[in-house]
Amino acid sequence: ITVVTWNVGTAMPPNDVTSLLHLNTGETNDVDMIAIGLQEVNSKINKRLKDALFTDQWSELFMDVLSPFHFILVSTVRMQGVILLVFAKYYHLPFLHDIQTDCTRTGLGGYWGNKGGVSVRLSIFGHMVCFLNCHLPAHLEKAEQRKEDFATILHMQQFEGPVANGILDHDLVFWFGDLNFRIESLDICFVKYAIDSNVLSQLWEKDQLNIARSTWPVLRGFQEGPLNFPPTFKFDVGTNKYDSSAKKRKPAWTDRILWKIKSPSKGLGTGGHQPSQGVLSVSQLCYCSHMEYTVSDHKPVAAIFAVQFASKVDKPLVEIYVADEWNRPEQAVVRYKMAVGFHRSSWDWIGLYRVGFRHPKDYVSYVWARSDDGERCLEKQLYAQVMFSEEALPKGNGEYILGYYSNTSSSIAGVTEPFQISLPRSEEGSISTDSSGSSSEEDDSTLVLLAPKSRSPSPGKMKRHRSRSPSLAKFQGLILRPSSRDRGTSRSPSPQNRRSLSRSIPTIHLPQEELGHPGVKSKEQRQAAESPEGSSFYQTLQEQGGLRRVSADSSLARADPRNLGLLPALRLEMIDQALGLRRENADQGYYPCRRMSPTSPPGCGTSPEGHSP
Repeated sequence: ITVVTWNVGTAMPPNDVTSLLHLNTGETNDVDMIAIGLQEVNSKINKRLKDALFTDQWSELFMDVLSPFHFILVSTVRMQGVILLVFAKYYHLPFLHDIQTDCTRTGLGGYWGNKGGVSVRLSIFGHMVCFLNCHLPAHLEKAEQRKEDFATILHMQQFEGPVANGILDHDLVFWFGDLNFRIESLDICFVKYAIDSNVLSQLWEKDQLNIARSTWPVLRGFQEGPLNFPPTFKFDVGTNKYDSSAKKRKPAWTDRILWKIKSPSKGLGTGGHQPSQGVLSVSQLCYCSHMEYTVSDHKPVAAIFAVQFASKVDKPLVEIYVADEWNRPEQAVVRYKMAVGFHRSSWDWIGLYRVGFRHPKDYVSYVWARSDDGERCLEKQLYAQVMFSEEALPKGNGEYILGYYSNTSSSIAGVTEPFQISLPRSEEGSISTDSSGSSSEEDDSTLVLLAPKSRSPSPGKMKRHRSRSPSLAKFQGLILRPSSRDRGTSRSPSPQNRRSLSRSIPTIHLPQEELGHPGVKSKEQRQAAESPEGSSFYQTLQEQGGLRRVSADSSLARADPRNLGLLPALRLEMIDQALGLRRENADQGYYPCRRMSPTSPPGCGTSPEGHSP
């Protein structure tokens, strides 16, 4: 297990954190889990609003860096500027159970979250482990306040379940963060001399945390490795020089990583010893700072631990069986078997992931694990079966993993080994319009409003750049339909996404009275096309073989996206002859389409030889 703590001082993430995480080294191959605690992440109002809509930049960075090494985000918790992320190798996910998070504010008497602690607790192969990331009060004279705040965090954080309700009830606790303990008595000149002379041991006995571990009952049992690296605070940002400002703060080991093993229970096994399955040992393999990172006035600290115990869980809650390779859509059959005692839910689903996925909801597609005889299969220990639809399968070649996501535990309960999918790519791009026709024959502008995504309690893939637009409302008189691209790559197996659609799709045209000669656009017309307040709005519909115009007062006219103010929520597309009016429009002299969107082809409506996409 690798543990990292870093007070980032509201800075932007650096470009590379591989050395901090000890990646690209032999150690990485043996690491099974990584816990990352951050403090002072930018939490100003505008930044918090953005992070509420999007994943924060620090979390994105660590997911991007760790996913190629098969680390998956297991859980994360944030309290203002304090963030904790826990990653694990994908094949360990089915053995991580009972994942819970908690946070405690201690700033401003418990009303503000700039100080406090956040935690992630989970069962790892049957052993209860808790990761606690804290940011305690600053300044030399606040040692007692740090003690009180830590005691408050231990008291306030409580978890659900029959075992390990409190932090110290866990079999193993990792406590880390910007604990803000300082060096007492010694003046700044001696401290800097000891650092420059590399006689750090002369500073250890004056370190407040070392003193507290032997005197504070609340810290009894916590262990820490030797501080063989220079104090990690306070540096001039962008350098490796200690504070040169007017305050000239004394260097200190504020950023620490400790651990505690739960004391043996009173119930002992045969011969006065604990049963072998309860034995747990921890040894620290590495404890160091990373001076190469200069974006903050703190240096990050990392530790690697070897945790040894007998596994109490040797089988996943859900075993998934799949063919070694999918060459045809009909091979996309998934068989799975649920263990006795598994809490099945009708909202469970099986996700298809690319190798190197970032978190449990970073799926390519999924299918509901709603087998009609699911309960009978669970009771009689039979195999249930589901199948991915052809439209949900990725095209091309690649390695993929299947994972069973349990809605009850909000975690993956079973995974497969990587397998190959080799399906022919779609031929959508090969179908083009007839190049022999003129532009007047082919330009038929249609405004297609995209139907909103499925609102079922599906995982809702966490995209890096999610739309900030409001959800699309239902407007009277408009027929909503997904675009051809969205239909081809539907992420949801729900039937409504595959429902046949009406062919009566509204087509928006300019009024003929406003148009000049076909193929020629006046300056005033170009300005009107680009103006968000178009003066008139008409819609042409096919009705009993003829054409009718809809006045600007009708519901269809009022649904003009420029009038609704919802243009960011719409996608404007050119589709090929949705109403089959190619010849009829050309005969009646309808003007070619105007460019209505930045995504429309630039040549649309400006060249007689232009072709609609």
